[in-house]
Amino acid sequence: MAAAELSPLLVDPTRLSIVSLLAATEWAEFGLVRESVGMSDSALSKQVTTLSKPGYIEVRKGYVGKRPRTWLSLSDTGRSALQAHIAALHQIVEQARQTGQARRVDTDEPAT
Repeated sequence: MAAAELSPLLVDPTRLSIVSLLAATEWAEFGLVRESVGMSDSALSKQVTTLSKPGYIEVRKGYVGKRPRTWLSLSDTGRSALQAHIAALHQIVEQARQTGQARRVDTDEPAT
C-alpha cells in the first residue's frame, strides 16, 4: 500500500472540522457551518477562502427572500484530500502502535 500523505491545509484543526462537516452534507449554509465550528463570520470567511483556492470547497451565493445567503459544499477534490488525510492519520497511528508493540517485546515490558 502506498503511503498516504497528510494535506497541509487539513493539518489545521479548524479547516479539518469545516471539511469534515461538509463531507456529511451536500450543501451547508454558512451560518450552520459558523455555529458548528464556533467561529466568527470573518474567521470562517478567511478559512473558506483558504479552502476554496485549491478547490477543496465550492461556494454558492444567493438569496432567500431578500436576504443574502452563502452555501458551502465539499468538492470532489476536497473529498479526495480528506480521505487521503484520514488514511495518512490511520497510517501514523498504526505505525506508532506497531512500533510500541515491537519495543515492548524487545524490552520485555509487561503487556497491558
